[in-house]
Amino acid sequence: MKFILKAAIGASFLALAACGGQGDDAAGDNVADAAEANADALEDAADNTSNEAAADSLEANAEAVRENGQAAEEAIDEADVKVNQQ
Repeated sequence: MKFILKAAIGASFLALAACGGQGDDAAGDNVADAAEANADALEDAADNTSNEAAADSLEANAEAVRENGQAAEEAIDEADVKVNQQ
């Protein structure tokens, strides 16, 4: 499950890298949105499994991904990142 969490965080940073030209608020929003989408996918996987332990683990990972996405969004906004305006 740690792999899923790392993949979700990696996807969040990829979203951050792809958001150039929108300013730091939009960059932070993009990271949070990507984390939310990954968390939703984890919850869907939890809903589709018949293994109770696996479902609990997936739900816990989904919550961790959401929290990490929100923390990353706040860090980006607080860092006052200067994104090139195009």
